[in-house]
Amino acid sequence: MGGIELDLDTVCAIVEDLSSACLTTTFVWIQHFRLLAALLDPATPEGIRELLPHVVSGQLKSGVALSGLLPGPARLTATETKDGWRLDGVAPWVSGWGIVDVLFLTARQSDDTVVSFVMEANKKSGLEVTGHQLSAMNASSTVKLVFTDFLLPRTCYVGSQPYEPGLERPEGLRVNGSLALGVVRRCCELLGPTSLDDELRQCRDDLDSYETTNIAVARAQATELAVRAAHVLAVSRGSQSAIAGDIAERTSREAALLLVFASRPAIKSALLDLMIKGH
Repeated sequence: MGGIELDLDTVCAIVEDLSSACLTTTFVWIQHFRLLAALLDPATPEGIRELLPHVVSGQLKSGVALSGLLPGPARLTATETKDGWRLDGVAPWVSGWGIVDVLFLTARQSDDTVVSFVMEANKKSGLEVTGHQLSAMNASSTVKLVFTDFLLPRTCYVGSQPYEPGLERPEGLRVNGSLALGVVRRCCELLGPTSLDDELRQCRDDLDSYETTNIAVARAQATELAVRAAHVLAVSRGSQSAIAGDIAERTSREAALLLVFASRPAIKSALLDLMIKGH
């Protein structure tokens, strides 16, 4: 059994394992899951669902641009036209540019509706691409996309859904939590046996209980542990951890980036409580 038949526990274990080795590669790879989920949805148009074999095999690699789901005023709008759709606005964080082939993209059609599309991930008329220089995971090739009268044919349309700020499927939040667990696991393996091993197991158990526990709090605890474990690793390695490129230096930067990447308002609030108030 493998591929799209893997259960969530196995997927999370794989993400954790890969993240412990290379967080950047894993971060770009899991963007692929969003398109895969859409292709498995019977409501997705047949013309889009035909991409499934290519996406499963990796012949077609996908990234995400999820502006339409972000809280607050619309950053990217979609207007239906005679021949398709027109996009205007910004997708501020898009990883894998120049690596992925297509983007699963969301935009606001109105204040209460989000529409999604699959578009080719290359520069075209009406699209401005600006690269970000990140403090960590810079090889993720993360960019900002600005759309101005950008036209998409109807064949790119995937579907629509109500706009519900802050709504996120707990399964998705669980998968992203494995990024932090992977960083902690790397630290534990380099440090040898410590009490961090027990904390890692507890964080994993809390994330696995996403159906009955507060997933935002569990995500916050995993990310805080990643930062703390990275600092323990830096102390254990001494002054060499201050040298750019050292494993502890890189791990500290990656853990810090996870404080804000793959996060949501509820996770941010829980993190601030945990880090400031200590609970």
